[in-house]
Amino acid sequence: MLEAALALFVEKGFAGTRLDDVAARAGLSKAAIYLYFDDKTALLQAVIRQTISANLSTVATLAKMHQGPVATLIPGILEFMAGRVEDTPLPSIAKLVIAESRAFPEIGRFYLDEVISRGTALFEGLVAKGVAQGEFRPVDPVLTVRSLIGPMLLAILWKTVFEPLGGEPLDARALARHHADLMLRALRPS
Repeated sequence: MLEAALALFVEKGFAGTRLDDVAARAGLSKAAIYLYFDDKTALLQAVIRQTISANLSTVATLAKMHQGPVATLIPGILEFMAGRVEDTPLPSIAKLVIAESRAFPEIGRFYLDEVISRGTALFEGLVAKGVAQGEFRPVDPVLTVRSLIGPMLLAILWKTVFEPLGGEPLDARALARHHADLMLRALRPS
């Protein structure tokens, strides 16, 4: 059901997707969808949780289990994120949220709370830990995290908007490795 919903949300957008279409694609009755979800918004939220929030849990586990300098963890997290950009529907979901949030602010609010806020808090904690341990020079963790994740957002937009229009393919993993190198050099104490 969630796979069918994701495919339709990507193809038709949130407004254009009907629960009847999701049910038909999933081989279910519309009533079956209502056994699990109150409405289309709840269905999209479940798609986001399954597709993206699970990745945040993986990153949180990696961070919690990591022993050693924060600087050795950040490249792996960025590469993991790049893998999600390359190999999962994450870019399409992010594009959907961006496209639909003005007409359906509850979608944007949910994504902000469930994905953005959780992800940035995790990264901010790592940056603050790196500063506290003397690995990083004193920096603003909030601004640093936005600088860290910016290229992954670019990769998402590039993959969903510009590549389909003939833009040169972007290797998100190479971008992540390059950016991690630049950022870690910039964060070193003087």
